[in-house]
Amino acid sequence: MSFVALDWGTTALRGALIAEDGRVLDERSAPRGILHLDGASFDEVFEAFTQDWMAVPGSRCLIAGMAGSRQGWVEAPYCACPCGADDIARQVVPVQPGRIDMVPGLVDHQSGVPDVMRGEETQILGAMRLTGLRDGLFVLPGTHNKWARVADGRVTGFRTFMTGEFYALLSQHSILSRTLQADAPLHEAAFLDGVGRARQADSPGLLHLAFGMRALSLFDRLSPAAAASYLSGLLIGEELRAQALEAGTPVVLVGSAALTERYALALDSVGVPAQLLDAQATWAGAYAIWRARQAAG
Repeated sequence: MSFVALDWGTTALRGALIAEDGRVLDERSAPRGILHLDGASFDEVFEAFTQDWMAVPGSRCLIAGMAGSRQGWVEAPYCACPCGADDIARQVVPVQPGRIDMVPGLVDHQSGVPDVMRGEETQILGAMRLTGLRDGLFVLPGTHNKWARVADGRVTGFRTFMTGEFYALLSQHSILSRTLQADAPLHEAAFLDGVGRARQADSPGLLHLAFGMRALSLFDRLSPAAAASYLSGLLIGEELRAQALEAGTPVVLVGSAALTERYALALDSVGVPAQLLDAQATWAGAYAIWRARQAAG
């Protein structure tokens, strides 16, 4: 029997109808994230979005993402690391018992300051299923990037970096916004220059390097078209500098092509190969949780 999987985030709502063997039968999306309900209730948005899929008697739905947050439909408590599909499946929260379930997020307490994710846990499980890997480093670029360690099929820990949000703030609301072309395509040389400068052993730090971008433009050494890529490189390079990377050891990247391409370039520059996956990892992860739920009865 097929089931419905939703990835209900802050700005967007995506869904898939998934067959019993894991095949994606249908997909759809809408700009109806939890902050864009336009006066409607969660229940109303859900019914309108899934009406034909959920019309079949006995239909079930599994929801991951920010819909399970405190600001969402039903808060689903965090599952503590280490955590795998079986652990997550045992802690799903019923929204409508026997019809709709909410996937919990993950929490990592290892650093002394809690780190959390919602939605990415499903993508990581899907990435493991798609790649066949049960150990390794899984990176999910986005507004808040996740670097997750996996061992024996379980997420043992992770760290979040606000790289995407800092890029938006600096490129749109700082003095640097006047020196860059926000919609410029990737300028590979400028991007790698930024990565390299940020990763230098004697780097003066991101705060100084960011201002240096302003100075480079004043002396016509950095064009507006290249400046956006340079800034992106500085931020991603700073992020990489905080990682314990091993040359030759592959990393799995999960996310949009535009972002994973940049991370793959940055990782390649330090001798780390990457395997790239797209949004299909979400549906593969939802299927993994679904299967674990079915197995548990």
